[in-house]
Amino acid sequence: MHLDASILARLQFAFTISFHIIFPAFTIGLSAFIATLLLRFSLSGDERFRTLARFWTKIFAVSFAMGVVSGIVLSYQFGTNFSRFSVAVGNTIGPLIGYEVIAAFFLEATFLGVMLFGWNRVPSWLHTLSAVIVSVGTLLSAFWILSANSWMQYPVGYELKDGIAYPLDWLAIVFNPTFPLRFAHMVTAAFLTTSLVVLSVGARYLLAGRFPDPAYTMIRMGLGLMLVLAPAQVLIGDEQGLNTARYQPMKLAAIEAHWDASEIASLVLFAWPDAARERDDYELAVPHLGSLIITHDWNGKFPGLKDVAPADRPPLPNVFFGFRAMVGIGFYMIALAAFGGVLWLRGELFTNRLFLRAASLSWPLGFIAIISGWVVTESGRQPWLATGIIRTVDSISPLPAAQVLATLILFVIVYTLVFGMGIRLINKLIERGPQAPVLAEEEGLPNRPLSGSSFAARAATQGGASP
Repeated sequence: MHLDASILARLQFAFTISFHIIFPAFTIGLSAFIATLLLRFSLSGDERFRTLARFWTKIFAVSFAMGVVSGIVLSYQFGTNFSRFSVAVGNTIGPLIGYEVIAAFFLEATFLGVMLFGWNRVPSWLHTLSAVIVSVGTLLSAFWILSANSWMQYPVGYELKDGIAYPLDWLAIVFNPTFPLRFAHMVTAAFLTTSLVVLSVGARYLLAGRFPDPAYTMIRMGLGLMLVLAPAQVLIGDEQGLNTARYQPMKLAAIEAHWDASEIASLVLFAWPDAARERDDYELAVPHLGSLIITHDWNGKFPGLKDVAPADRPPLPNVFFGFRAMVGIGFYMIALAAFGGVLWLRGELFTNRLFLRAASLSWPLGFIAIISGWVVTESGRQPWLATGIIRTVDSISPLPAAQVLATLILFVIVYTLVFGMGIRLINKLIERGPQAPVLAEEEGLPNRPLSGSSFAARAATQGGASP
């Protein structure tokens, strides 16, 4: 059997980034949720919010650690498996990644310790501020990473000399035309995914008859955010579709399986795209609706896949089916949120077992939608790694295919073990549930240097300790 190093390197990167994207997306939403809980505690003094914040902070810590570990692996892959890509665009991409480390990761790392270990050790206002800063740091990380990715999708502000891209206009590079909507879409997806997880955990507790008060808070906050963000994501997605039609028309053509630019596009609900015959088999479509959505014109037209050579087309199955998985989950979230909203108005939100069961089983759907969306984004720009600068097949390091295969197998084994244990730990933390902390200093761990010895001294003077 012939092994292709290019295919294996791409499979390896797809595998590792699919694991990685789950955790940064979750920590973006979860850090904001924790900061909101602590702000509500600071304003109201209600211990329920503090207890919930402490509970979710433990889960955040595990997720953050797994995100950092998997992110380091991705950085190394650029140098090991895609070294020619680094040569071609490193002058532009490198500083953007560097800004992410300096401006975002250092900020998160500085205040993360206070957020994780500052309970009863620092003033409440400082602890809350640390949580807010960590949340801002996760958003800054997303800002720089998505800026770099958007530039790869549609490079601007550079000049090409001898196959190497040199930056000319950093503002144009950072604020790429495809960046603002991509950033909004991704951050909204992260918040929406986290809100569904929070709702799911609350529903799980109510079904089991455990932790009713924290569950009520989680369900109200999770559902409330879903009611706002799920419809908003549809509007953002529509705007991003128009943006894609302008700047990445072949990606859009692949999403819609639209072959002929001279034809009015139907909205293809389902089909089996046949790239060899340039047609869609088993098509289920609504006439004119594709043109209306993409161009906002009932008889509008947009470029088709036949406008470019087959070698310049994105891989159809990845883009076509990935998009439908993402959109299908999105509309399911809208339906679930609407169902919950009606029950909320009727006063039946916490007693309707059908809704609680559906919510408790829906926790992975947001992550699946995010992975599907990234499959569409990354596959849709193929065959280019940086559009117009370097193709994916030309970016691969000159490595033996057997070596790439060996590392791929190793990654599968290690990721399965490490992340399996991490997810198991998160599940155990959820199973344990939100426990009200013991606030009395002497009953817990020492919160200050020498506080343990002062406790022993007090106990001795009160007859609680013998010489």
